[in-house]
Amino acid sequence: MKEKNEKISEDFCELCQLTEEARFFLKSTPLEEETVYALAELFKTLSDPTRVKILYVLKDSEYCVHDIAKILGMSPSAVSHQLRILRDKRLVKRRRSGKSAYYSLDDDHVLCLFIQGLQHVMEEK
Repeated sequence: MKEKNEKISEDFCELCQLTEEARFFLKSTPLEEETVYALAELFKTLSDPTRVKILYVLKDSEYCVHDIAKILGMSPSAVSHQLRILRDKRLVKRRRSGKSAYYSLDDDHVLCLFIQGLQHVMEEK
């Protein structure tokens, strides 16, 4: 288990480092009530195992609903429903190409959040 965690750290440590700018932001920015609720809603969205699996599938590439459904062994309608929730919280984005729609992680913040959470749960106590 530790080897996998080290590999994740090696691959993404540059992305997830807490910079001096980020440290300053955390120290100098008060949390307004609206921000607290928005952050809580974000974590609620991430609390669903199916959504976590979808984010994991999208970590490397974009996929259409049917490909995600096939990878996860789910129906396209169930995947589509979860993708709508993830899009509403700006965790994934959609790109249209003709009649097809392709989904990917919204930005590097989502990837970093996912990786940090994964590292946290994989830590050995």
